[in-house]
Amino acid sequence: MKKKNTAAKTYIGIGIAAVIALFLSHPQWLPISEEARRSILDTERSNMLLSGDAKTTAAQLVTLALAICVVWLCYQIVKLILRAAGKKSNRARTITEMITGLIKYIAVIAGIVWGLTILGVNAAAVLAGVGIIGLIIGFGAQSLIEDIITGAFIIFENQYNVGDIIVLDDVRGTVRNIGVRTTVIEDAGGNLKVVNNSDIRNFQNRSRNKSLALCICAVSYKTDLRLLEKTVTKALAGSRELHPELYLSDIRYMGVEELADSGVNLKFSVDTAEENFFPAQRMLARDVKLLLDDNGFEIPFPQVVVHRED
Repeated sequence: MKKKNTAAKTYIGIGIAAVIALFLSHPQWLPISEEARRSILDTERSNMLLSGDAKTTAAQLVTLALAICVVWLCYQIVKLILRAAGKKSNRARTITEMITGLIKYIAVIAGIVWGLTILGVNAAAVLAGVGIIGLIIGFGAQSLIEDIITGAFIIFENQYNVGDIIVLDDVRGTVRNIGVRTTVIEDAGGNLKVVNNSDIRNFQNRSRNKSLALCICAVSYKTDLRLLEKTVTKALAGSRELHPELYLSDIRYMGVEELADSGVNLKFSVDTAEENFFPAQRMLARDVKLLLDDNGFEIPFPQVVVHRED
């Protein structure tokens, strides 16, 4: 629902910008009186909308508004095209979202330079006067450049894509966005963690292979292990069909894990997709418990023994 509302707002904004650009490029279509038109022309002839040496005409202001609408309109159209192309796969979505972020910066810079030019400012001279080195130092672009380069390597080396589940430090979550500077990760609670691309090191990508859900369950030391293993192996055949939306394989009995204090720990496992890891692990524990109960095998639990002296 939220994505649909965002898309609707985008389409409405494009429509409004297109209408504004159309009227600004054809002022004769504006629904105003002839007297108002004469007033605009008189103001333009005065050429003194701004006091001082800087003279800005009405035509320049109209052209500036038109330029802003055109830049925003072009950006939104390109963004819609890229988003449509990114629906093919997570890889395509990752690349298109990064390109979209880059185009946003380019659109802002192009709009500023174009606006300065329309207002009569020599933008090229301003940039040359400040100097490229001065811009880099002034904006603290060292970390910015590092983030951009690291982000580019993440994309080109296919380390992870939008939609992949990664583990970074103490955060396990789904990659929601890979931008020019940052990566956004959403954890199981819906919380978003924004990390600079240059700070992403020593992470795990959990989406490239199947995940393994595990369950360790104890049985009493009195249990006949040979009978249990024979019964369990037979009962687990075809267990994938119990929950095909979670299980990618039959449940496997992996043997004795440990001879613990109160019982013999047995280990069970099943293959699952990483996005279903926690539901599959909970369901596996439930199925193992029911399996042992149905076949009469006792699961020990701590008991308190009280001695009374008469």
